[in-house]
Amino acid sequence: MEISVDGDSVPLGGDLNWQVRLSQMPLPLSIENNPILLRALNSLIEEGRIEPNLGLELYSVSNLNSLFTLANMVKQSRFENQIFFNQNLHVNTTNICVLACRFCAFRKGPRHEDAYELSVEEYLHRIEPFSSSIDEVHSVGGLHPVWDVTHYEELYKSAKAKFPHIHIKSLTAVEIKHLSKRSNLTVKETLQRLKNSGLDSIPGGGAEILVDKIRDRICRGKESSSEYLNIHKEAHNLGIPTNCTMLFGTIETIQDRIVHLDLLRKLQDETNGFQCFVPYPFLPDFSRLPEAQLASSNEILRMIAISRLMLDNIPHIKAYRMNIGDDIAQLALLSGADDIDGTVGHEEIMHSAGSTTALDSSNQDLIRLINQTGQVAVRRNTVYSKFNIENAQVTVSNSLPLLV
Repeated sequence: MEISVDGDSVPLGGDLNWQVRLSQMPLPLSIENNPILLRALNSLIEEGRIEPNLGLELYSVSNLNSLFTLANMVKQSRFENQIFFNQNLHVNTTNICVLACRFCAFRKGPRHEDAYELSVEEYLHRIEPFSSSIDEVHSVGGLHPVWDVTHYEELYKSAKAKFPHIHIKSLTAVEIKHLSKRSNLTVKETLQRLKNSGLDSIPGGGAEILVDKIRDRICRGKESSSEYLNIHKEAHNLGIPTNCTMLFGTIETIQDRIVHLDLLRKLQDETNGFQCFVPYPFLPDFSRLPEAQLASSNEILRMIAISRLMLDNIPHIKAYRMNIGDDIAQLALLSGADDIDGTVGHEEIMHSAGSTTALDSSNQDLIRLINQTGQVAVRRNTVYSKFNIENAQVTVSNSLPLLV
């Protein structure tokens, strides 16, 4: 399926000739007059890539609107005015965890009054009310001290038997590492068994910052940077697509962020298994990282824009509204992001940390949010292989907030 934009035919899912399209776009004066942005643009057109040193320089660009404009040009060269979303539901399997990461407000000890662990029947019961309207269930949770791979095999098999049309996106890298150890299996064996039982794809959570000195301070005991990348590599090699993430605004440096992006990009060069990159800022409420730097609204948008410019081989950049809120998410859709997480239905991890984003958004709410940016809402499936234009008659709004 394609849509016509200014007389050109743009495939839903992205234009492989994006560098040519980028080279043909009018050059704004704000970019032409900025040596760093002009070098970045030329590097993308000629090489298809911005090297890490130039990525660092992008953080020194003081005119943020010009940076956002360049990121939006790259997004437009790939997807024109298409913005993707899906119909999904978050069901967290348990908040009991053997770790106690300093930034996490979701985790509970097994004796905590708010601790829970969903049985297979309870898991299915949570999906049931949404089963006719969603096409994805997103399930992650804590590192349960007892559950091994057999629990999740039963979970996925039961879910697929009852809801065969629903895609199961589940388990972060550290959960997979934990299950493999609990089950005395290799990561590859664990993933193969999970795939055979119904696991369709893997979310990208748990990447935090892929620099071990930072991980040792904010999430000691989780997988190392190399383990995170290797687990995703194993999944890709088994034909399991995954997403990838970054948690920023804790104690990392700008250099650490660029290292993180470059490591993801290098793995993608090798496997081409990442579908989407999801950058999200640390939310301080109710958690235990008082030395966190925190990210302003402008810093959130800067990170999204630089992600679009740096991650040339990861097609989709998500504005994760469960974390950044709808207002900033709208601005992100004009600053390089092409995807916005879906209807969600239920979410606990970000809301435990202080998110106030509404959890009852309908399709029409998301379509309206996208249309207000002057763009086309495109409903997708989880793996970006099926698309439906939800509302090609956009309502343009010129009153989006300028956040600082």
